[in-house]
Amino acid sequence: MNKNQLVEKISTRADVSKVAAGKALDALIDAITKTLASGGAVTLVGFGTFSVVDRPERIGRNPQSGKPLTIQARKAASFRAGKSLKESVN
Repeated sequence: MNKNQLVEKISTRADVSKVAAGKALDALIDAITKTLASGGAVTLVGFGTFSVVDRPERIGRNPQSGKPLTIQARKAASFRAGKSLKESVN
């Protein structure tokens, strides 16, 4: 499912226009992004938790030459599914 299909489902289920559903989805994505950028976490009970994890520096290999190289430490976005989401998928 892509973003346009999601907006269509939201507008149908919530009985709002596609424009309003698109604005709501954009606002949700923006709020999650800003919270993660500031180092926070977003928990949607039953759905899951968006958080930031620190990836340590590590040694990798260049696939063409096989020479070792250093992969720098970085932060990455992470999602951990909640209990209800896990149960509905299984």
